[in-house]
Amino acid sequence: MTDPDSRWLAMVASVPRHQLVPQWWERDGEGDGSDWVLRDGSSDPEAWTRAAYSDRSLVTKVGALHADHAQRGKRAHGRPTSSATMPSLVVRMLRHGRLGDGLSVLDLGTGSGGLTAYAARRIGDQHVTSLDVDSHLTGAARERLAGLGIHPRFVTADATDHVPGTYDRIVSTVGLPAGTGLRPVLAALGPGGRIATALGRTSLIVTGWKHANGEVVGRVEGDMAGFMVTHSGDDYPPEHIELFADAWSTEGEQVSTGRYPVVDVANAWELRSMLDLTVPGVEVVYEDFDDQTRVACLVHPDGSWARASTQWTDPPEVHQSGPQKLWTVLERIRNRLNVEGSLPLLGAQVRISKDGVCHFSRGGWSASLGHAG
Repeated sequence: MTDPDSRWLAMVASVPRHQLVPQWWERDGEGDGSDWVLRDGSSDPEAWTRAAYSDRSLVTKVGALHADHAQRGKRAHGRPTSSATMPSLVVRMLRHGRLGDGLSVLDLGTGSGGLTAYAARRIGDQHVTSLDVDSHLTGAARERLAGLGIHPRFVTADATDHVPGTYDRIVSTVGLPAGTGLRPVLAALGPGGRIATALGRTSLIVTGWKHANGEVVGRVEGDMAGFMVTHSGDDYPPEHIELFADAWSTEGEQVSTGRYPVVDVANAWELRSMLDLTVPGVEVVYEDFDDQTRVACLVHPDGSWARASTQWTDPPEVHQSGPQKLWTVLERIRNRLNVEGSLPLLGAQVRISKDGVCHFSRGGWSASLGHAG
């Protein structure tokens, strides 16, 4: 998970990850993928070691239920809301952040405390602050890192509302929302400072330097990451239940045959990212049934929805309703990918205004994400 010649190798090796994740959630193999089973490390030390020292993320909170607070045999239902990020991705984000001696760093999204620990080992406790909206996460990480002799500063706050302090470097392992929700983070970045973060539901990793006029100028990095998005409470707000119900079962205003096979959009990171830049706010669901039936649904807060269903890789039957024809938008993006061989996202230039709006450009392509409020 860390290259043999990496300067981060000693920091990663010095932090016993299993002590940061005593319990975690794993997906139940049955159901719709939103059911979770608790794993308790102390009851199976061998499995605990395998999980903790594999290069994968471990989900530590589902909905409002922390694994730390659950009893053996407990199950949970919902979306994951916190995790111990896979170590190789933590190291990649730290590299993107370009930490240095004497520079202050803010870790946005404490989680289990792994990034905080690695950064503190690298540049010293006194230079590291870790922030999370969840007081249990900051409290647990403080206690567990203190047991390892690591004593950074912890802050419990909603980063989309207020970020106390000013920092030379900000590294976020949650997807920050473009627009007004990004403004407090930018305000906490000092002049000449550098930020490395994912944006919202996209899988884009954006890095940039803060200029004297308050704008951040940088680029979309060549790698991607599937971070959770920010939330202000214990859980994410309810999904668009009624819209998804319509998308799943009703006849669309427009019915057609799609051009391309049904795809799991959420896990096709480049497609998902381009879709969110093209139609911000779209949400996606995908099901793959045993009889090889594949169904994808897209919904948007403006009332638009689309459903595409097919047998395996056959052309899908597409139902769409609302002001935006979401599957048509997706197919245009897929057509561009097929024709040009790539999308213009990775490597694009980024300018983030003081109000948090992100402006992308590459060649003749440009797009903006977020609203000034």
